[in-house]
Amino acid sequence: MNQDEPADLGVAAAAAAIRQGDITAESYATALLDRARRHSDLNSFISVDESAVLAAAQDADRARAAGSTAPLLGVPFGVKDSYATRGLRTTLGVKTLEDFVPTRDAEIVSRIKDAGGIVFGKNTLVEMSWGLTGANGHFGQVRNPHDTDRVSGGSSSGSAVAVAARIVPASFGSDTIGSVRVPASLTGVVGFKPTTGRWPRGGVAPVSHLLDTPGLLARGVEDCELIDRIVTNDTGVAPSGRSRLRFAYSPEHHLGLVDPEIAARFTDTLARLRDDGAEVVGVDLGDDFSVLAQRLTWNIFFRETRHAVSEFLRHNDFPVTFDEIHHDLNPQLKEAWDQLVVPTGPGFLSPEDFEQAVSVDRPELQRRLDAVFTSQGVDALLLPTTATPAPLISSQWTFTVAGQEVDHLFLARNTIPASGAGLPAISLPLGRTGSGLPFGLELDGRHGHDRSLLDVARRVERVLDPV
Repeated sequence: MNQDEPADLGVAAAAAAIRQGDITAESYATALLDRARRHSDLNSFISVDESAVLAAAQDADRARAAGSTAPLLGVPFGVKDSYATRGLRTTLGVKTLEDFVPTRDAEIVSRIKDAGGIVFGKNTLVEMSWGLTGANGHFGQVRNPHDTDRVSGGSSSGSAVAVAARIVPASFGSDTIGSVRVPASLTGVVGFKPTTGRWPRGGVAPVSHLLDTPGLLARGVEDCELIDRIVTNDTGVAPSGRSRLRFAYSPEHHLGLVDPEIAARFTDTLARLRDDGAEVVGVDLGDDFSVLAQRLTWNIFFRETRHAVSEFLRHNDFPVTFDEIHHDLNPQLKEAWDQLVVPTGPGFLSPEDFEQAVSVDRPELQRRLDAVFTSQGVDALLLPTTATPAPLISSQWTFTVAGQEVDHLFLARNTIPASGAGLPAISLPLGRTGSGLPFGLELDGRHGHDRSLLDVARRVERVLDPV
């Protein structure tokens, strides 16, 4: 292999190559470390301990020689810097924690290590996972490898870019309103958000207990299936799907305000799925669907941040308080927290309105989406993951889509409903614009039916053109 060939391997392929002796874990890690140095301008990592990566790879080679068949033996992973990692600094993307090194791993990191995986480094993220473009006031802007003048998406910014740039075969992120799927779409990789609560969240800094879930950025669905089994200890037989798939889409909500090139490719993909034998039906989610989903999800997001963060810092022995982090945030984010997150802020949600969001609005959103799967009998709801390709970094806060001015929150417009309802969702690379910018196709599944969704996504993946 030349120096870049190992970087083309996905997780399953790399693990198989190491087990079979086609490559050594040390040579693989060396090749990826070389790519990380060559692509440091993308700013996809906050921390990489090269000597620790090579030592872990050498240990994997010795374990293989001794007969180990661990499923991830010798495979390096990126880890969003909101996950605690023993012996490797964990910053949560903020200046206040730039030197903090935890003494224990997040639960998912422990499970990946137990399966033979290696922590390659800590991926750059938006401060406290509060943002969608990849801007970080202290650690810098994460850049899109397809056009370094464009945003990466966020908040799992570096996780997506590290996979897209072939620095690692997969990386862990987290998703509260779209923080895995948005950067997956904008960088042309697969982004998997499990059903909320399916993956263990211990040791992962939260935004909202009701909305948060860890997730994965990867090359293909096969790798998501493998990691899902390992992270959840689910060794059961994968559900066998029906021979003819049935999909739904909502033209009113997903094809209203959207980039014309994305709309055209999405419509063409529906036709290709039909040609491949699938049924595709339009559904009506209600005139107020978007307003309902946005209102309840943002209300929960803003209202839960302070309590969730404070509790996490205390229970995980992080040497700072919520107030100390708040004080040192970049001015734009600090102002948002002043307005919406602290109890004295003018936009802080009242207990009554929070109860409305949790007890009335959220169940209604869940009811409407569940009806798509039950009454319509569909395997997945299809939508463009993002309604726009990556905006320019220089205009990331306000930009134009189909002639209409929008702000950065528009990037999560389509991903928010699955988060609000806690559904599993996956973004697949769908195509590129004429200027070469990727965008994604999202599949939302029924609550708790993650394995079925991944099986459907693998079948859809085969119909799509490689990006």
